[in-house]
Amino acid sequence: MTTATLTVGDRKMIDLLHTRNFGICAHIDAGKTTVTERVLYYTGKTYKMGEVHDGTATMDFLQDEQERGITIQSAATTCPWVRNGIEYKCNLIDTPGHVDFTIEVERSMRVLDGAVVVFDGKEGVEAQSETVWRQADRYHVPRCAFINKMDKMGADFFFSFDSIKQRLGANPVAVQLPIGAADTFEGIIDLLTMKAYYFAAEELGSRVEEREIPDSLKDEALMWHHELVEKAAELDDHLTEKYLTDESTITADEIRSALRSGTLNHKVVPVFTGSALKYIGVQRLLDGVIDYLPCPTEVPPVEGTDPSDKHTRLARPHDSEAPLSALVFKIVSDAHGDLTYVRVYSGKLQKGSRVLNPGNGRKEIISRLFEMHAKERIARDTAFAGEIVAVVGLKNSVTGDTLCDADEPIILERMDFPDPVISMSIEPATQADKEKLANALATIRREDPSFQFHFDDETGQTIIAGMGELHLDIIRTKLTRDMKIGVHVGKPRVAYRESITGTAEARGLHKKQTGGRGQFGDAIITVEPYTPEQAEADELDFTDGIAFQNKIIGGAIPKEYISSVEYGARQMAKSGVLAGYPLQGVKITLIDGSYHEVDSSQIAFEMAGSIAFKEATRKAGLALLEPIMKVVVTSPEEFLGNVTGDLSSRRGMIVNQEKRGNTMVVTAEAPLSEMFGYATSLRGMSQGRAAYAMEPLEYRQVPANIAKTVLEGNS
Repeated sequence: MTTATLTVGDRKMIDLLHTRNFGICAHIDAGKTTVTERVLYYTGKTYKMGEVHDGTATMDFLQDEQERGITIQSAATTCPWVRNGIEYKCNLIDTPGHVDFTIEVERSMRVLDGAVVVFDGKEGVEAQSETVWRQADRYHVPRCAFINKMDKMGADFFFSFDSIKQRLGANPVAVQLPIGAADTFEGIIDLLTMKAYYFAAEELGSRVEEREIPDSLKDEALMWHHELVEKAAELDDHLTEKYLTDESTITADEIRSALRSGTLNHKVVPVFTGSALKYIGVQRLLDGVIDYLPCPTEVPPVEGTDPSDKHTRLARPHDSEAPLSALVFKIVSDAHGDLTYVRVYSGKLQKGSRVLNPGNGRKEIISRLFEMHAKERIARDTAFAGEIVAVVGLKNSVTGDTLCDADEPIILERMDFPDPVISMSIEPATQADKEKLANALATIRREDPSFQFHFDDETGQTIIAGMGELHLDIIRTKLTRDMKIGVHVGKPRVAYRESITGTAEARGLHKKQTGGRGQFGDAIITVEPYTPEQAEADELDFTDGIAFQNKIIGGAIPKEYISSVEYGARQMAKSGVLAGYPLQGVKITLIDGSYHEVDSSQIAFEMAGSIAFKEATRKAGLALLEPIMKVVVTSPEEFLGNVTGDLSSRRGMIVNQEKRGNTMVVTAEAPLSEMFGYATSLRGMSQGRAAYAMEPLEYRQVPANIAKTVLEGNS
């Protein structure tokens, strides 16, 4: 088929074959933003090399990111890469590494087709690497690995490679080896072509020299090449036959093809190496993205449900001629209106068109359409299946919402956002600030679904809640510096929860007679402890950790009042029974009740549900729950005693200690309430040489003596 005879559909399909939607993700400080900067430079997207340590990284364009040297929000860009004479379009997302911004990784993973996971050549798999890997597993994202920082003192490719196997349970396949390490690191060996590649530092690595493998590394390279061929043969029956008869007849293209198939089917992870800071290996990594990560048509059709019947599953192929389906995955507030990032899965999204948000039934207008490069915009008229673009004009759509063709509605699977574990009070400094604060908090909430806020009627304070101290600190800075709102903030507080310890039954009777029509609602419920796994098995909605089941027989309560009982009970669960903290992990079963022909109403049954729930949970026994954090501390061996002793004093439980070179990695589980200010303490006890990562693990019951103190302080 010649280009002249191609139809628009054919051309679009070829475009999809030459498109890669991928993200770069890693543990904090593994160098992923530096990798991204190099990618932008080598693809010609930028003409000056940005550096994180200078605060000049293109993708870290927020002031906080530049000052702190970390990535806070994921940034998207589109750049070209030529491989074997064909130009490919790469939609790239650089994601944060800090656990407080894990929501950014979560929503990026949801819309990516592939990922490059970056590892520190000295540290190997670290705490947040595991979190990122689990997120990629959850969304079935094929990935490549890049062992970075091979120029760093103590860098060890083979240790890092083994840690991917041991700690992530993955099946890594080395496609490259480093030439040297630390001070002697100077290039890479390609195990497919069995050639050595050197990158000219004086030309920022843009000139690559191909040479023969150094004699001192030939034997090692042959051994790893043999292992690569063996792994490839396991993935392809045709190659297995060739491997058994004559291994030398297997070509580099055949190995590449087998590895691509294995990567797409989650059987192997190709491993690359280099040093982004020293300009070594990034171009070969880009070749690997093209060779091994999927194009949009190689990803299974996107699935969703029929808005009119949640049990009917629908699918949309990655085809521009199919009905439109797209997912909103990020919103950035802007002086000129909200900028909404959208992944188009099927069909076409056109400037000026009207689309349906099937979640709320609202029609939305796509006023303008942009291809993004970090904070720069390139106007477009149409976005096709497989593309990631930003739109202006959406008024009623938030992160996780679907946009689709009004005649062919579909709701794509939403993303799960974790509950905040930390909160603090925030008060406006002046009356003028008070008016601006509510709007500002609503704007931040739209941008960041892991951030929550509410007004506390008892104290008259606004409470903001997030994923960690750094998360709330960034939000405070955003309010004061970026939005120019004066605020006073309180000390961070733990987001406790309540639950029940047993099973109970109670009756909620709401009866009022005040002349004329009265109020009558009567409901009998049981409550019992419940888990997400049980809810899934029973196919019950477990929103906010509460499940509701109706077992009324014979119309003791009319159908129209049953949802009112559920609503009343759920509202009481939100406000808490023991100490005002939300209740979770409970199944409510409505078993009986009665109604009055004239006096019964929805409000009366809401009250009955609320009364019954409060009474039943008190009878069942209430417990206070606290967030437990997974804490991973990396420390020189001489400070191990200080670290473990301090964690124990914080009610921490040491679950693992592992020696890595001359450092110790301590994994512990500790209550968040005891971990405030830990960064400062750890610096002090280790002369600034230890580092830690912390992420929410689960909620557990608070010991009785601690619970008593918390409850007294709350009263």
